Amino acid sequence: MVTIDIPKEYGYVILVGTSSVFVAMWHGIRVSLARKKFGIKYPIMYSDNNIIFNCIQRAHGNFLENYPQFLFLLLVGGLSHPRLSTAGGIIYLVGRIAYALGYSTGDPQKRMRGMFMHFGVLTLVYTTAHFATNLLGWF
Repeated sequence: MVTIDIPKEYGYVILVGTSSVFVAMWHGIRVSLARKKFGIKYPIMYSDNNIIFNCIQRAHGNFLENYPQFLFLLLVGGLSHPRLSTAGGIIYLVGRIAYALGYSTGDPQKRMRGMFMHFGVLTLVYTTAHFATNLLGWF
């Protein structure tokens, strides 16, 4: 049996997780506003002739596709490295915002402005793997 003590600093991890809900809502609001602006009705997911709407919608979709992995890595990795996981989570979320803003210009290449988000993800992969290997007694 393994007992896990949750460090006081894990509160920061929870705050980053909570902040991510606002980033997700921001994405959804941007899609809704773009729907209204460009007259794209439900249930149409993508427009045949409006690249800006498609880019905004795609940025939101990409966020949602990666959101479960982010939350898992943040919450588990934060158990052993709460401050490092907090930093990784913040980098990821700021990168996600930069990604969406660049993408929503209508030039898909500008989404690359947010690719620094991957440094946040790699940090979270490290903290989670470190936690797992410690649990297993490998190191």
